[in-house]
Amino acid sequence: MPKLLISDKNAKIFSHPQLEAAGMEAGNFFRLKPADLIRLPQGSRLFNLPHRIPVGLDPKTARSVNIDGYRAAAAFLPPGYTVTYNSAYKETAGHKILPLYSYAACAFQKGDIYVAGIRVDRDKRHDQKFTDMRLVKKNARIYKKIFRMNRLIPHLERCALVYGCPNAQNFFLSQYEAPLPTSPKCNATCAGCISYQPAPEICPSQPRINFIPTPSEISDLALYHIKNIKDAIVSFGQGCEGEPLMAAGIIESAIRLIRRKTGKGVINMNTNASRPTMLARLFDAGLDSVRVSMNSARAVYYKRYYRPTGYTFGDVTRSIKIAKSKAKFVSLNYLTMPGFTDIKDEVRALKELVGNYRVDMIQWRNLNYDPLLYFRKLKLRVAPSELIGVRETIESIRKEFPQLKIGYFNPRVIASPHR
Repeated sequence: MPKLLISDKNAKIFSHPQLEAAGMEAGNFFRLKPADLIRLPQGSRLFNLPHRIPVGLDPKTARSVNIDGYRAAAAFLPPGYTVTYNSAYKETAGHKILPLYSYAACAFQKGDIYVAGIRVDRDKRHDQKFTDMRLVKKNARIYKKIFRMNRLIPHLERCALVYGCPNAQNFFLSQYEAPLPTSPKCNATCAGCISYQPAPEICPSQPRINFIPTPSEISDLALYHIKNIKDAIVSFGQGCEGEPLMAAGIIESAIRLIRRKTGKGVINMNTNASRPTMLARLFDAGLDSVRVSMNSARAVYYKRYYRPTGYTFGDVTRSIKIAKSKAKFVSLNYLTMPGFTDIKDEVRALKELVGNYRVDMIQWRNLNYDPLLYFRKLKLRVAPSELIGVRETIESIRKEFPQLKIGYFNPRVIASPHR
């Protein structure tokens, strides 16, 4: 059986000689079987978690064992992989909120490190081994000469070189998906927002854009990207901005400028889908697809995480309904957390949403947030009997909806089975 990985205070990670590896869901501990694990993917990161003691399993009794004096080890998986079990640990006095990452359980077997995860997308667009950073830097200098007065270029250069945004890097490499950040404002205060955190104990991953670009600034970049690559996609709603629908008027004008020049390329929006009327106008202007973010298909838990202002979960589902009425492609950016996503009632609600609204795709993206704090935010206790497993959840959805696309990235060629 896989052995538990633990860390000392010097960040040296090693396997425990006796204890088996455990995974955690909502504070419950489970034995990690070989079938639950995949080899640590290239591009992963290993963490040690201060003030969190590791928990393993006694191989004879299967009971959980706390390992005092050591730290829990965890893995952060690269894009395309979804975490199925969190690292197993218990918090101790003095623990602080974990940074905005996901924390996969990891183990040692067959002479190598394995993690609790599943690959949901084989697209290589965010794979760093295919990213030539020297070329990114070179092209950023060239683009600043081509677009001398465009404020988005230095913003995206900073995203690419300082914060490591793969979409910004791909823009400067003229490949895959180009970001079109637009909105400094948001009408939600998500607990795990990566661009804005009012509480000082949580550090955002990257700062939010501090200006609203003009329609011409947006369209010039989009047209350049669409012109230079096959099957191009350009997207509003990036990690470095708020909610794009808060700048819907500017975006509508930009889309019309783009579509006046070309019918090629996919224009996508990553959004909380909070303003159905404004979204309908964007579809009429030429928006092709939306990726709707949600942590839950149930209104009560959506509200406790997103903390929306001026809209409800009903507005989100109305936006999806409008999108499908206009034959647009709809993905769910389904923020996945072991112990919540695989609750039987949550799985049931998700299946109802997919079936009732004819969703085209689910992107099984990891919710980058402190695992135990998440359940405190949701005011939720979960018993082991309520869970079916994240891997099993994904397979169940796949089996019940064979036409549904399963993945991690926005598709560059959209073809809705419901059109």
